[in-house]
Amino acid sequence: MQSREYALRSIKAYVQECRFLFARYPEKTPVEITQDDVARYIVHIKTAYGVGRDKVRMAAHAFGFFYTHIEPNSYVKPKSLYPKKAFVLPGILSRREAKHLFASDISAKQRAMLGLFYGSGLRLNELRNLQPKDIDSQGMQVKVRHGKGGKDRFTLLSKQTLEDLRSYWKVHRPKIYLFEGSLPGKPMHERSIQHAVRLAFDKAGLGKDLSSHNLRHSFATHMLDAGTDIHTIKELLGHSKIETTMIYLHLTQKKRTTLRSPLDAIDTPEQP
Repeated sequence: MQSREYALRSIKAYVQECRFLFARYPEKTPVEITQDDVARYIVHIKTAYGVGRDKVRMAAHAFGFFYTHIEPNSYVKPKSLYPKKAFVLPGILSRREAKHLFASDISAKQRAMLGLFYGSGLRLNELRNLQPKDIDSQGMQVKVRHGKGGKDRFTLLSKQTLEDLRSYWKVHRPKIYLFEGSLPGKPMHERSIQHAVRLAFDKAGLGKDLSSHNLRHSFATHMLDAGTDIHTIKELLGHSKIETTMIYLHLTQKKRTTLRSPLDAIDTPEQP
């Protein structure tokens, strides 16, 4: 997996899932585990632990990788092990809620992080790995290095976020990473970032189960509402496929507010 440049998180997850599978059948070697054994294991974790669809898909991908590249030809991946991904619209903030969030009594560090999620559309790991040199105050853009899929890209930098970053810098003076935890020179932990984001939501009185990714969704949706074409949004978000970006068409409000239900138009005379 390292030779194929898989992310460290994926490597750890795949190894862990394979360990769990092998531990389920201690009387067998990995080579002796059958396709039916894998199917029974997946049913077991769904019923005994109530794991969700994404967890099941990730486990199935881990087993598929092992039995394709480590022990090939001993296991054929049945499509039934890959449950269809549910189409769930992501939660977003309204513009009023976003304005209220940034007007709330939060720290300079929280304000800077929220600004990069909502104003630049960053993923959590992308923000975590930012360095001061990635903030281009002249071109008003943020450089994302080694984003998802190992790709670099540029995205927008808000004027307000730049001011918040300068205020944050004066107080914290990070060594290497823009947002560092208790250890100087080490990036802030993912859980600590999410905790800071949730605290900001709480202070703003937004009683929703929101995270940093909801701010990224809000960035894309509000950009689309403002008239930005979807291909530009795709590049700003760092999506590989336009189909991934198309989900935001379901969330945009600009066109929807001008639509009229056919029931309300039932008495309108038809055109000759």
